[in-house]
Amino acid sequence: MTTVRIPAGWPATEEEARAVQDELRGRVVLDEPGPPPGTGRVTGVDVAYDDERGVVAAAAVVLDAASLAVVAEATAVGEVSFPYVPGLLAFREIPTVVAALDALSVDPGLVVCDGYGLAHPRRFGLASHLGVLTGLPTIGVAKNPFTFTYAEPGASRGSTAPLLAGAEEVGRAVRTQAGIKPVFVSVGHRAGLDNACAHVLALAPRYRIPESTRRADALCRRALAEAVGRAGN
Repeated sequence: MTTVRIPAGWPATEEEARAVQDELRGRVVLDEPGPPPGTGRVTGVDVAYDDERGVVAAAAVVLDAASLAVVAEATAVGEVSFPYVPGLLAFREIPTVVAALDALSVDPGLVVCDGYGLAHPRRFGLASHLGVLTGLPTIGVAKNPFTFTYAEPGASRGSTAPLLAGAEEVGRAVRTQAGIKPVFVSVGHRAGLDNACAHVLALAPRYRIPESTRRADALCRRALAEAVGRAGN
């Protein structure tokens, strides 16, 4: 497990954080399709918090895209690096997520974030932010539509519907399991929306949430429990 400190010069105010978003947003690459679904490696990243102690734990779990077998995994624990502000959550998570990715023993391939990319009020969610900082292809898979609207997709697995900001498509609602609430997919960096949706379906053969996210969620929760337990002893 890697221990992370808040980086020097990290934004401390909402104004500073929004200025960083404005600067980095122009570096997002949206004209690459990304790796083909079912090939190479796919890495899920997720975080867990203990807000009372100001601790955040991140996990990165690398899967073989064809078999969904775990190839490698890593965790990082650090200080919560920014207060809770809707639309600026990436600033709470990025340092530990990057540290977990850096600690991996293999190339992560496509990175799947538990959150948003283009589907963000400022069009620069965690998946986009992480992609620009690391150069990796990234997508976001969220459990709710945030502030956006969508028509209910068909009931069958694989059905989709545009996720809309007015008339702008910022992502898609994707039905990963028949009759179950959809997830909300958006591109982050160096990946196209069609490919992003295909990856999510390949990663969710049995459950609503992609296997990459499910495994990263379980691992970061364990890492947080271990870190908090050590701090309490």
